[in-house]
Amino acid sequence: MLAGVSVDYYIRLEQGRERSPSAQVVDALAAALRLDEDGRRHLYRMAALSPRPRVASVSRRVDPSLLQLMAAWPDNPAIVYNRAYDVLASNAIANALFHAWSHSHNLMHVVFTDPAARDFYQDWHDIARNSVAGFRLGYGHAPDDPRVQQVLTELLAQSREFAQLWANHDARGKALETKRFNHSDVGPLTLTMQTFDVRSSRGQELVVYHAEPGSKSSEALKLLGSLAASACQET
Repeated sequence: MLAGVSVDYYIRLEQGRERSPSAQVVDALAAALRLDEDGRRHLYRMAALSPRPRVASVSRRVDPSLLQLMAAWPDNPAIVYNRAYDVLASNAIANALFHAWSHSHNLMHVVFTDPAARDFYQDWHDIARNSVAGFRLGYGHAPDDPRVQQVLTELLAQSREFAQLWANHDARGKALETKRFNHSDVGPLTLTMQTFDVRSSRGQELVVYHAEPGSKSSEALKLLGSLAASACQET
């Protein structure tokens, strides 16, 4: 009754005699059974269907336990951002790495509208291309979200490079990646970046950076951590 299907039809589903439920029926059953997103996706797999995307607003709340975990990494820059590439949380060493977000708390604006970005990112063109591809992937999940639309409109108007890359229609998520930075306080840094989906808030991603142990970048990162700790004590 809650799913809007007949008792006979539901019994046939349970017994495996009805093998072709529509996506609408699967959605209705998931709602009636009060399944979470993982359960809903599992139900779709059982029905041999692809889940229909749920349009969700860009979330700005970061799980408090995740914030505690990030704060426990004094030597690993860590940030959380959403589909609009707004940085929602960052630990102290990430603030030091990105100069306390002096230009913007939006990563796309940092890459494409900060005059210092081309010096800060040693491989700016690769960073720019990958950033646009990741932003487009997020845009595909929430094309009607006002904040995503706002960032897209701003960048198309303010950056010719962004507009050219956007026209390529590349879409791909972030994976294991190495980035080279040129930091004004500690010099060159080569850091490996790991990206994780935040399961407690869909649409958010956690990015954690680390340096090769014993490398010059590792020593520079430790120095950056010391500077970040000193800055926190002063405030």
